Amino acid sequence: MLYAWDLQEGTMIWSSPAQQSSIMRLATLPQMHLAFTADLEGTVKVWNCQDAEALATLTMPQACFSLEICLTKDGPFLMVGNSEGDMYTLTVPELRHVSKVNAFKYSVDLLHCSPDKKWIFASGTHQNILPVVFLTESLLKPAEGKSPLSLSIPYSSCCRACWAPRRTSRITVMYRRGSFRKTGFTTFELMAERTGDQTDIQAHQVATFLLPPHMESPMWMGVGDGNVIVFESGPSLFLFTISGLLLQRFEDHQRTIGNLWVDSVHVLSTSMDDSLHLYMWEEEGRYPYLKSCCHLEHVGSDSAPSCYVSKAICDNMSIVCVVSRLRESSILVMYSLRI
Repeated sequence: MLYAWDLQEGTMIWSSPAQQSSIMRLATLPQMHLAFTADLEGTVKVWNCQDAEALATLTMPQACFSLEICLTKDGPFLMVGNSEGDMYTLTVPELRHVSKVNAFKYSVDLLHCSPDKKWIFASGTHQNILPVVFLTESLLKPAEGKSPLSLSIPYSSCCRACWAPRRTSRITVMYRRGSFRKTGFTTFELMAERTGDQTDIQAHQVATFLLPPHMESPMWMGVGDGNVIVFESGPSLFLFTISGLLLQRFEDHQRTIGNLWVDSVHVLSTSMDDSLHLYMWEEEGRYPYLKSCCHLEHVGSDSAPSCYVSKAICDNMSIVCVVSRLRESSILVMYSLRI
């Protein structure tokens, strides 16, 4: 089932009917009060979070591995990546077919639209896949007989990628390399040049570095202004420049950090010690830095460690986190921000 909550009141305001298959992927379009789901059988649905039935339903030929909303000047579109490496572009809310392109041979695990909606990053986590960046316009307005404009990023084994919120053509990719699976970060600046009827796209590598061998490989990452990278390693949070200079290290958790939420204002870390920590970006000096703001812990009735904060997100008004419990169903915890 799918649920909608009023965060300020802490009350559930809508729920969908029970679905025949488990929901595996979720994306939202807050500007239009829409939610998008993909289930285990490859059925994609659009919900307005008011009516009992979905606004539109589309059954895909293969399982869906990724969903991404792209809100452009021509309207909103839904990008769907499947298990065969195909990427579909669909209208919203009708889910009508616009284009289909085969990005690579394996599943499309990551889909990220750039902040200015000019680029779409697609990748899988398989070690033989090179990430691909598409010019969004060529997906929304496909030319007959021509492939969408794209280029490959020459780094395989991609596991995360983030667009810089202010430098909208800059993307940082986290990858694993070598037999010991060392973690590295590489940053590219994308350019599109039009000459007559022809458009040429290029990727210029800005910086790259590998983490030290002794550092535990991170699972999550985010970027600040395009020049700094934040990621976790064990119970610690690190801030590096895109060239590999360590700027900050935080030790606010006792156990492994399990999830990160990063936007242009906040960084939220959640840990297996049943806590979350809020940081905020500050702009002073050559590089932005993180300011530690508050530490929140969920205190259960059982003295034994039976639950942990598995995920958290926030905006300028609220923090919402999921507390996963070992012997019971998970619970949703909401906080109001006073900053």
